[in-house]
Amino acid sequence: MTEQHRAAEEPASPADDQDGARETPRVTEDTVEALVRSQLSKALGGKRGMVEAAVPTLTFTLGYVITSELGQSITAAVVVALLLGAIRLVQRSSPQYVITSLFGIGIAALFAMRSGNAADAFLPGIIYNAVYAVVLSITVLIRWPAIGLMIGPFIGDKEDFTSWRANPAVVTLASRLTWLLVLPCVIRVLVQYPLWLADRYEWADTFALLGLSKVAMGWPLQVAAFAGMVWVLARGRTPLDRGQSSDQDQEPAGERTRPDAP
Repeated sequence: MTEQHRAAEEPASPADDQDGARETPRVTEDTVEALVRSQLSKALGGKRGMVEAAVPTLTFTLGYVITSELGQSITAAVVVALLLGAIRLVQRSSPQYVITSLFGIGIAALFAMRSGNAADAFLPGIIYNAVYAVVLSITVLIRWPAIGLMIGPFIGDKEDFTSWRANPAVVTLASRLTWLLVLPCVIRVLVQYPLWLADRYEWADTFALLGLSKVAMGWPLQVAAFAGMVWVLARGRTPLDRGQSSDQDQEPAGERTRPDAP
C-alpha cells in the first residue's frame, strides 16, 4: 500500500514544482509597464535632477546676454554646477546628474572657445540630439527598439536579455516608447539649428533665443515625453515573461499533469 501510494503521488510533484515556479516570478513588477515606468523615472533623475541639468545652461545664457563675456559666462556656469554638486555631496546623495551637466559644459566650452562664438556652445547639444534621434529611429526600424534593450535585462530569461523579442506585444510596446524618446530630439533640432545658423552667420542676434530654447526644450520636453509614455503604458497591460522554459509553456496542460505510464 505504501509503494502504491507513493507511485500515485509521484506524477503530481512536477506539476506542483511548476506551480510553485509560477508563483515566484523572477522580477517583482507584475507588468512590463510597471517596470518601464520605474526605469524611465530613474533615467530622468526626478525633478531635482532635471533642474540641476538646466540651471548651469541658464546661468551661461544669462551671463553672456548681460556681460557679452564668453569666458566669464562659462566660469559662472561651472561654478553653479560645482555648488550644486557640493550640495549633493553634503547631503550624501548621488551627484551623477551634476557631473553629467559639468561634462556638457566642458564640451560646450571647447566648441565656443575654439571659434570665439558663444552660440557654438549650443552646437554639441544640437549634434547630440540629431545623432540620438537617428540612432533611436534605426533601433525601431530594425525591430530592436532601444527601450526594449533597456528593460531586457530585467524581464524574461536573465541569462539571455534578448528573450523579450520573442514577445511581439513587448516589441510593439518598446517601439512606441522609443518613438516618444525620438520626438523631443527632433523638435529640439528643428527649432535650435535654425537659431544657431542665424547667429553663427550673423543673420540675426538669436543667442538669447537659442539659450532659452535649450532650457525650455530640455527637461520640459522630456517630461512631456514621459507623460506620453505613461499614457501609452496606461492603455494596456503587457504580462511579463516569467522566465519559464519554452518547452513547458508550449506543452499542453493535459500532458503536464498526466500520470506516467506504469
